Amino acid sequence: MARFASPHPQRSARAPSIYFRAATPPRATLDNYARVLGADAMGQAFVNTLTVTIPATIIPILIAAFAAYALAWMEFPGRGLLIAAVVGLLVVPLQLALVPLLSLHQKVGIGQSFVGIWMAHTGFGLPLAIYLLRNYMAGLPRDIIESAKVDGATDFQVFTRIVLPLSFPALASFAIFQFLWVWNDLLVAKVFLPSSDEAKVMTVKIADDLLGSRGGDWGILAAAAFTSMAVPLLVFFTLQRYLVRGLLAGSVK
Repeated sequence: MARFASPHPQRSARAPSIYFRAATPPRATLDNYARVLGADAMGQAFVNTLTVTIPATIIPILIAAFAAYALAWMEFPGRGLLIAAVVGLLVVPLQLALVPLLSLHQKVGIGQSFVGIWMAHTGFGLPLAIYLLRNYMAGLPRDIIESAKVDGATDFQVFTRIVLPLSFPALASFAIFQFLWVWNDLLVAKVFLPSSDEAKVMTVKIADDLLGSRGGDWGILAAAAFTSMAVPLLVFFTLQRYLVRGLLAGSVK
């Protein structure tokens, strides 16, 4: 049997390991947190984040509540098509709408501003809000609503005095999702807000000014992530008891 051998010596594909011995053992410090909290204009970025997040959570809830009641309890032509359109919009990636929506904002005069990002987050959050609230409202007892209408209550009175208070778990459930999404958003804020320090939110401030051009400072990134999580965690633990009730809305009759 013939035996073949390579004339070139085989080299290891892995480079040799180099080990260093530290002169002093590592110690845990809060220097990274101090750097994040003490960064220039970080307080302004926190205020900007609240300015974006609170209206971008309240506005879609208000609009979606009225739309969900109409789709759940009011009879009108094309209601089924509207429900199908809402479900279809749930699977549309928001990245497809960024450039056309920004172009529309430039034409109507709101451009890159807080009003523009409020409208953008409202549009992106409405399909989920309408779908979630409609399922919950459709599962409410029909006898209560019909009795109110027999007593002479209008649709607006039924909505504000009966349906809206009973739908609070679903409203809180969507508020959690919307608040967390808007607070942690980076892409929409980069597109629909000016690049000046006066308009930067926390995610943009951390990505642009603290991580550097290559984003390799992992210690700063971890500290910034834990710092920015404080408010969303407070909101989540405050409203989490309504989360499961809202998610299961309409699933069981």
